[in-house]
Amino acid sequence: MTAVLTRPTSDVAEPESPRRRATGRTVSGILIVATVVAYLVFHTTAAADAPDAAAFRFLGDVRDWVDANRDTHPVFLYGVNYLRLGVRLLVDVVRAALAGLGLAGLVAIAGAIAFVLGGWRTALLAVAGLLGFGLLGLWPESVDTLALTLTAVLLSVLIGVPLGILAARVRWVGAALRPLLDVMQILPTFAYLAPMTLLFLIGSPAAVVATLIYAVPVTIRITELGIAGVAPSAVEAATALGSTRRQLLTKVRLPMARPTLVLAVNQTIMMALSMVVVTALIDAPGLGVNILRALERVNVGAAFDAGLAIVIMAIVLDRVTTAAARRRRRDWRIAVPVLAAAAVIAVLPIPDGLPRISFAKPVNDLTSWVELHWYDSTEGLKNTISTVLLNPLENLLVTTPWWLFTLAVLGFGLLVAGWRAALIAGAAAAGLSALGLYQHSMQTLATVLVATALTMLLGIAAGVLSARHDRLAAITRPVLDAAQTMPSFVYLLPAVALFGASRFTAIVAAVIYAVPPVVRLVERGIRDVPATVVEAALSAGSTPRQLLWKVQLPMARGGLLLAANQGIVMVLAMVVVGGLVGAGALGYDVVAGFSQREDFGRGLAAGLAIVLLGVLLDRLTQGFHRAKGPS
Repeated sequence: MTAVLTRPTSDVAEPESPRRRATGRTVSGILIVATVVAYLVFHTTAAADAPDAAAFRFLGDVRDWVDANRDTHPVFLYGVNYLRLGVRLLVDVVRAALAGLGLAGLVAIAGAIAFVLGGWRTALLAVAGLLGFGLLGLWPESVDTLALTLTAVLLSVLIGVPLGILAARVRWVGAALRPLLDVMQILPTFAYLAPMTLLFLIGSPAAVVATLIYAVPVTIRITELGIAGVAPSAVEAATALGSTRRQLLTKVRLPMARPTLVLAVNQTIMMALSMVVVTALIDAPGLGVNILRALERVNVGAAFDAGLAIVIMAIVLDRVTTAAARRRRRDWRIAVPVLAAAAVIAVLPIPDGLPRISFAKPVNDLTSWVELHWYDSTEGLKNTISTVLLNPLENLLVTTPWWLFTLAVLGFGLLVAGWRAALIAGAAAAGLSALGLYQHSMQTLATVLVATALTMLLGIAAGVLSARHDRLAAITRPVLDAAQTMPSFVYLLPAVALFGASRFTAIVAAVIYAVPPVVRLVERGIRDVPATVVEAALSAGSTPRQLLWKVQLPMARGGLLLAANQGIVMVLAMVVVGGLVGAGALGYDVVAGFSQREDFGRGLAAGLAIVLLGVLLDRLTQGFHRAKGPS
């Protein structure tokens, strides 16, 4: 967005001229006709991917080398193995500290900290949330998840904040980090698991490192934004008074960027919590294990209890860190006695027994009723979308030669996104074939495109309604908060219960997972349309329909494109998770890669293919917005 906002006005206005639009339409028509003709001439039958491609063998050889040298090579003896041991010790210390306090002690400490940071309302929420873990009968699992999350967040902050400061102060560091952070954020959670188990084996160390890699880009980006956003006048004034660079950082930049830095911690916690649950697949303890077992048994109720515990944990951590960013002053005359009282409670021998509350039975009863009474409707919906959209699109993509697909991506990329985005997208498209996974990549792409289309259809409709009706927005806000916090595994359960194990199940779960951020971004885009423009359109006699289609949606194009970009990334991540429930293609390859030794090379190659698909789609959508300029 920064590059767009800093462009000269003439550069922005030029692509919108009638002459340029007419030329663009002509070129688009020629390109479409040429692509269709080339497909009709050169299309092939859908051939299966090679079972033993060169990329699979190479990655398999890498795994064999690592296994053979794990206990002898200096990289492992003095690097990876010590890192694994250090992470394990840190997790054990955090876990022992949390568990040693007991339920009553941890509730008291958490409530006191929340009171100091955010006031009595935040403290009440923290106490109620932690008591909820005990009431759900998930206290040990919740402590395990909290320990992994806090360990990963601590490491992310220790690594990410200095890098973010460095990226903000040294231009070439920021430029070097940016593409790496892009790839790290595009990469779906599943794709981290295979390389982490290769280096760190299964268990808590691999889980924490995978979570660190997934969460630290957010820490770096937001820290960089906060440091770079400090008012230049404040820096100049401090410099004029003789401040050194160290004093500028510690006395000016960091204090003034404190709200943004707390936001970085907040978002890092949210990212880490979502990833920690997924690491149950590599034998990490915690609530993710409960969800994984529920998925294996298609027990929606059991998954709901564990998912609810994760939502509660996320809400508590979110509210405490958000309150810490907003609160300016603290009355330590009250805070000290509160912390002291909490410490006393923590050391008292208070029993942890609480009555058990479970939502498993009513949720399972509701699921059974829906399965029984909605079967015809769900089957009809699945068959209709599969027949009308998914199957024809998949057949079109898998029968398109790889070189024609690459040329089409290059051509349309040049037209809509500029030459840089087109070259990156074209290289990503060619890489899919080089990895030996072209067919599975096209099958995954078809699923992603259908799921994204459904996501945007629902998300735009809901976002527009929320933007035009404040009461509806207020009602849906907590629902969207909970939906964005719920781990991806949980969405598979109702989808499997309603539609069985199939590709369509992954599409349904992906739509549910991706719609909330799309709704938020669309609502924000519509609300950000200047009120003066809306008033001018209404005074000119525009109807509500004309106001939406002729004014608000065109002017909110940037928000809509960002919503599409985020929707694609989230859909791609969820479609891969769908490999657990019969989605096939790259999702199955990734799952098989870290669960079956003989498929490791294929699984790692599939993870790389997912990255290439994400880069391709990301560059085209973001490049389109940059090429067109702001509305």
